[in-house]
Amino acid sequence: MLKVAIVGCGKIADSHAAQINRIQGVELVGVCDREELMAKQLHDRFSVKGYFSDLTELIHEAHPDVVHITTPPQSHFEIAKQCLLQGCHVYVEKPFTLDAIEAEKLIQLAEQKALKITVGHDDQFRHAARRMRSLVAGGYLGGSPLHMESYYGYEFGELGYASGLLRDEQHWVRRLPGKLLHNVISHGIARIAEFFTTATPLVISHGFVSPLLRRMGERQLVDEVRVIVSEEERVTAYFTFSSQMRPALHQFRVYGPKNGLVLDQDNETLIKLRGGRYPSYMEQFVPPLNFARQYAGNFLENLRLFLACDFHPKAGMKFLIESFYQSIVKSGPVPIPYREILLTSRIMDTIFEQIDRRALDGSEELDSMPSFTKSPH
Repeated sequence: MLKVAIVGCGKIADSHAAQINRIQGVELVGVCDREELMAKQLHDRFSVKGYFSDLTELIHEAHPDVVHITTPPQSHFEIAKQCLLQGCHVYVEKPFTLDAIEAEKLIQLAEQKALKITVGHDDQFRHAARRMRSLVAGGYLGGSPLHMESYYGYEFGELGYASGLLRDEQHWVRRLPGKLLHNVISHGIARIAEFFTTATPLVISHGFVSPLLRRMGERQLVDEVRVIVSEEERVTAYFTFSSQMRPALHQFRVYGPKNGLVLDQDNETLIKLRGGRYPSYMEQFVPPLNFARQYAGNFLENLRLFLACDFHPKAGMKFLIESFYQSIVKSGPVPIPYREILLTSRIMDTIFEQIDRRALDGSEELDSMPSFTKSPH
C-alpha cells in the first residue's frame, strides 16, 4: 500500500484527493496546511487518517511515501526540498518552481536521493492528448515535428480567483516573477517543451496589458503574450496566451513533414490533418467529409469513455498521478521526463525576463518587439 499525503489544503487539493481516492493500492494518510482549519476541513471531506499544521509533524507521524504539494508556487521549492530530504517522493502542482535554477536543484536532489519527482502538467495526459502522443510516436507526422502552435485562453470572469486577483494588489499571484502568466502558462509551454530536443531554445516574447484591463486601471498584470520558440535544428513553435481572444482556445497543433494533428482540449477532440492534396475539386469535397467522420469518431470515443465512468474534467490528473505512482512502485521512468520540466521552466524564465526588461527600460506600452534572445540558462 502506497501512503500519500497532501500539503496545502486549498481548492486544488480537493481535486488531488478525489483522484488519489480513485486509485487502487493507495491510501491518503494525511493532509497538512498552516491553517489547521483548512487541513481539518479537507480531512473531513475525504475521510483522511490525519490532519496537521506542520510539515515535519506530518512526515514523522503519517510516514507518507509520496507528498503532493498544492501550495502557492513561492513555497514549492522549500517544501519539496524538505520532503525529498525526509525520503519522500514528490508531486508538485504547476508551476513547478519559481525559476529554472530551483527546478534544477530539486531534480538534482531527487536523483541524489534515488527518489522521484514530477509536476502537475495533467493537461498533457487527458484522453485526446494521449491519443495524440501515440500517433506522433507511431510516425503519423512522417518524422519529427517541424512546427507547433500552442494556444492558451484565459477568462477573468466576474467571480472567484481571477476577479479577486484584479481587486487585490497584495494577491500572492502578483508577487510571482511572472505574475498572472507564471501561474497559468506552464500547461501551454509544456506542450511545446515535450517535442523540443535542445535544452536552450531561442525565444522571442511580446507581452502587454490588454486595453480592457488598462481601462479598468490595471497596469501590472500582463494578460496578452505572443511567443516564438526556435531551436538550432529549425524546429519552431508559436505560443499564444490571451485573456481577450474569443473563443478562449486551449489548443495544440503540431505539423510534421507529412501530416499534422490538431488537439482541442476544450472539446476533447483530436483531428488528423492530411498533408497531401486531392486532385481538382475533390480537395473541396473529400476533406470536409473526412473531418465530419473524425468529429463523429471523437464524439463516439468520448461517449464510450463517459459510459465507462472515465470521462471527467480531471481524467488527465488521475492518469498522471497513477503513472507517477507506478514509476515509484515499479522503479520505472517518470511520466514527465526531467528535461521537459527543465525546458518548460527555462522558456518561462526567458519570457518573464524579456517582459520585465522592457518594463524596466520604460517601454510601458510594449509596442516594439524584443530582439531574438537566447535563454541564459
